[in-house]
Amino acid sequence: MLKTRLRDFLVTKDNWFFAVSDYFRRDGIRSTLRYVPDENGKRELNGIRYKKYDFGPAFEFMSEHKPEWVQDVHVVPESEVKQVLRPSDAIPRLVNSDSRVRAIVKALDLAGVPRTSMGVTGSMLAGLQNENSDIDFVVYGPVWFRARDAITAAKQQEGPIEEINEEMWKRIYTKRIPEISFDEFMLHESRKGNRGMVEGTYFDLLFVREWDQIKEPLLRGKDTVKMKIEAKVTNADFAFDSPAYYKVEHDEIDHVLSYTHTYAGQALPGELIEARGIVEEVGDIKRLVVGTSREPKGEWIRSLTWLEKCGYR
Repeated sequence: MLKTRLRDFLVTKDNWFFAVSDYFRRDGIRSTLRYVPDENGKRELNGIRYKKYDFGPAFEFMSEHKPEWVQDVHVVPESEVKQVLRPSDAIPRLVNSDSRVRAIVKALDLAGVPRTSMGVTGSMLAGLQNENSDIDFVVYGPVWFRARDAITAAKQQEGPIEEINEEMWKRIYTKRIPEISFDEFMLHESRKGNRGMVEGTYFDLLFVREWDQIKEPLLRGKDTVKMKIEAKVTNADFAFDSPAYYKVEHDEIDHVLSYTHTYAGQALPGELIEARGIVEEVGDIKRLVVGTSREPKGEWIRSLTWLEKCGYR
């Protein structure tokens, strides 16, 4: 069996590129279509032009061309996979060829983050980046938090790694379309430290679990009702994972999941959160799922403790 995990890329026999979207597989490798050969495409690799597919159009394409692969994500049969691209394998190539990636790696080197724990995913992993491409930088496991602190320190020094400017923050906010105000969005983002600019390019520090942190599948449950809760966060070790996971202290809800990146890292252990989403029943456990659609309406996570500390409430 092919060994895959979140943020790996698959190349199929048709030269379609998929981003792996789950640590576990059911009937195939759970992923999302990203690039397809197209003579009118704007990207090029090895003499082949490719078209990039965003979330909605990807499902439309797959529903037409491979409907049997379409579930809540795209399930690629292992027999159709020609190659697995792993983010960690891209580091040596990109350190030698891209000064921006080299600058990020250097900052993490200084903090003692092993290069074997680093990776780059997205278009740069596929080799299909263009001049507008962001850098999706991966760090595996608990050392991610050390890497995040190293990036924060690098922003405070003279060098190529800088804070995000307001124009870029507004672009991120507009792209995400969250159900919280821009001011509240910025208050939460101000302490996360997982985004930055390097030589004028936006980059994201993405968390992926180490192999020994991958325990059991996150089973989907039965959707019931929308619910808003206030609860104390008791564990946020996987708050930057996808989905983000918050263990909470609440009479009904065991944990809160967020499938939208906006609410990753939104709260720390010990903080009181307000969250609104869909209650899912998995056996005897109830959880609250935020981000049940690509642009979740009426769903959010906010740290009431942090907002109060910032004088926002």
